[in-house]
Amino acid sequence: MTRSGRAALLDRIGMQLGRELSTRTILFHQAVADALGVAPTDHKCLGFIADADHPVTAGELATVMGLTTGAITGVIDRLEAAGLAARERDPRDRRRVVVTPAAGAHERMAPLFEGIARESVKLASQYTDEELEVIERYVLDCLEMLQDETRRLRSIQPSSSNSSSSRGPRRVDGRSASR
Repeated sequence: MTRSGRAALLDRIGMQLGRELSTRTILFHQAVADALGVAPTDHKCLGFIADADHPVTAGELATVMGLTTGAITGVIDRLEAAGLAARERDPRDRRRVVVTPAAGAHERMAPLFEGIARESVKLASQYTDEELEVIERYVLDCLEMLQDETRRLRSIQPSSSNSSSSRGPRRVDGRSASR
């Protein structure tokens, strides 16, 4: 492969296909959230709660998701209202509240992922073992890079000219957006 061919391929994989994959992933999770009757952030929080090997506190959920505890309270309220999560007293510390998946939450969510799970295995089975090892390494490296970039972006303090104030969202020209 020529140097210019490699540069074009790196740009296509690293930028163009990466953006397209990201967009389609977001759209898929929006469709899942719509099917559950919640927002995408709520659905992703539920996924973390369901996958955890321990009862999750609201504070832990806020930290993992990069949201305020107030925002997480709203998420948990909506998940409870949708019948997808339940608040319970922590059996080890009655002062704390933990969040667990509601009875039947898994049964409501599982069918939404059956198709993509089946098709992902079908797609992966088309590759050789050696190709799968390269794909696995690339995906694991992407996950680590995304975690690092998320951490980096969260460490950046928004400038006062770009941040939203109590007056609501701002447009690029600095005026308040209509509500």
